[in-house]
Amino acid sequence: MLTLVTFLPLLACVGLALAPRSVPDRVCARVWAGTAAADLALVVGLWVGFDPHGGMQYQQNHPWIPAAGVGYHVGVDGLSLPLVAMTCLLFLATALYSLRETRRVRSYVCLFLFLQTVSVGLFVALDLILFFVFFDLSLVGMFFVIAGWGHGGRARAAALTFFLYTFTGSLALLLGFIGLSLAATPHTFDLLELVRGNPLAGQGLYAGLVLLALGVGLAVKTPTVPFHTWLPPAHTEAPAAGSAILAGVLLKMGAYGFVRIAMPLLPGSWRRYALVFVIVGTVSVVYGALVALAQTDFKRMIAYTSVTHMGYILLAVGAAGVLAGTDAQARSLAVTGAVVQMVSHGLLTGALFLLTGVLHDRGGTYAMDAYSGLSSHAPRFAAATGVAAFAGLGIPGFSGFIAEFQILTGSLASQAVATTCALTGLLITAALFLRALRHMFLGPSRLPAAAPATGVRDLVPSEAAATVPLLGAALVIGVAPRFLLDVVEPASRTVTQLVAR
Repeated sequence: MLTLVTFLPLLACVGLALAPRSVPDRVCARVWAGTAAADLALVVGLWVGFDPHGGMQYQQNHPWIPAAGVGYHVGVDGLSLPLVAMTCLLFLATALYSLRETRRVRSYVCLFLFLQTVSVGLFVALDLILFFVFFDLSLVGMFFVIAGWGHGGRARAAALTFFLYTFTGSLALLLGFIGLSLAATPHTFDLLELVRGNPLAGQGLYAGLVLLALGVGLAVKTPTVPFHTWLPPAHTEAPAAGSAILAGVLLKMGAYGFVRIAMPLLPGSWRRYALVFVIVGTVSVVYGALVALAQTDFKRMIAYTSVTHMGYILLAVGAAGVLAGTDAQARSLAVTGAVVQMVSHGLLTGALFLLTGVLHDRGGTYAMDAYSGLSSHAPRFAAATGVAAFAGLGIPGFSGFIAEFQILTGSLASQAVATTCALTGLLITAALFLRALRHMFLGPSRLPAAAPATGVRDLVPSEAAATVPLLGAALVIGVAPRFLLDVVEPASRTVTQLVAR
């Protein structure tokens, strides 16, 4: 069933690619929406049958390249299942939003179906080479989305920058994987075997270099300062659906890699260098918020807030390494918060980027100075954007509060100074979102020249169907998080126990 969840979108992609050219565009778009809905329904089935205390489940393990110790090994636990569910929900929302797409629809749909398979595949991969294959293929799919459906001539340059940056990071990641495999006896890339064997225990410099390779490769994809510079142009030039998937799913691949690979496979080195990750995470939080505050482009502002939110994740996992061997509850709380933050950020930032697409569709620009008094023209759009922005601030009642409260509480036990500095990121983020909402939605009416003289349209049904469920899911997690925490907490405890060994 897990393989079906992973490869169902790819099967639909191949089917559409081979279908006659006479198939209408609207049929291609509806096939994507139907496939995404079916995939989400399968994930709900996985969730219902999942035992939170059962460890890794739904496993399949078959030889792939036996001579190199590479296999097709997949499975889910409390770290990966929530991310698989979030991924499928976000792709369904993106499919509904894209029912409006008119440019080369078949190719567009096939690329997103391909991206859904590689995204789910990465989160369920339990072999390092399989993880790397999906990691690299995601770069290819997103490169063509940005270059082919982005805004204007700068889209190709942004796509190339994105590809070169992240491909370089993936090469560093591959070096780290090879280093892990060579240290194991016998050589293997199986993640669970490597966790059990802990082949780099006591390896000192060698283990530190492997962690450096993994850290650089994952930090580029996350992204964190100073590896973040590809992110703003990629988001600014990408289509709204591409930005939603890039921020909501692809950024989580790097953050997930820290929790799934770097922490449990290199526990000694992670403890030794945990403070470095704390510092990088804190700098990313504050820097991302300050630079976002200086933006006049609404979409670019949201892109920089992603650097801030990913910084919180790095702060949490770094603090869990510093705490290793001292406070089991605090480090488990920090890692749980990091995983919930991945889910929360995917839902809320995905919704925000889809809403920026609505803004650009109506006014032809993301410049905040071009708009004023939008709430009188499009009250539903204003309400959805306001809810997404306030939820992103971490106010109680939404998923962001659950995530950030756990991160800050778990990190405070050992990193009081860094956590206090990171709190300023919340204040700055609140300032920038409130400024944007006041500027665009309140005050006298002012619209860009590209907007119709009669005013802008409010959210249409497909746009509401795409964004409201994402905000609704964030609300459910914020009000009744137990269903998610019950799944994540046992897996988080397992990771922190591995780090402390």
